[in-house]
Amino acid sequence: MEKGAKLLGHHIHPMLIVFPLGLLSTAFIFDIAFAATTRGTFAYLAYWLIPAGLIGGIVAALFGWIDWLAIPSGTRAKSIGLIHGTVNAGVLLIFFGSWWLRPNSQTNPGLAPFVLSIAGALLALLGGWLGGELVERLGIGVHKGANPNAPSSLRSDSAFATANERQDHEAETH
Repeated sequence: MEKGAKLLGHHIHPMLIVFPLGLLSTAFIFDIAFAATTRGTFAYLAYWLIPAGLIGGIVAALFGWIDWLAIPSGTRAKSIGLIHGTVNAGVLLIFFGSWWLRPNSQTNPGLAPFVLSIAGALLALLGGWLGGELVERLGIGVHKGANPNAPSSLRSDSAFATANERQDHEAETH
């Protein structure tokens, strides 16, 4: 898939997903730490990590939507991409609910926000697996000439084509 939002030859969406994934999963870990210790610092940190993860998730989703629009219609990838985006939108909504139900950043968040945090983290695993299915199984976002010896994406496509032709020629002669 050559279309979509790119920066320096790479799709932007996969570059951005590390932020919401890292921030929201860390908030979940701090929720568990708070439940285990009742130390208010953990609740405070989880409270502030969630909105940061939500903002990152919205930005990543915008670029994911641009990439999804570039997937050919009627393909399994288009369907999986829609499910992937829907699941991850659900993750954001669940974590937003967890954040909204916390009375403030320095008190016990209570049971409902904790349960939502667990649900959001589990759903994020499914969303991540679906993203992996898109890339690793269906080849979405993978350059058509990707191989273990492909040149840097910072090189021009003509240099990339020349390197692939050279590799194809070497494979034929051996």
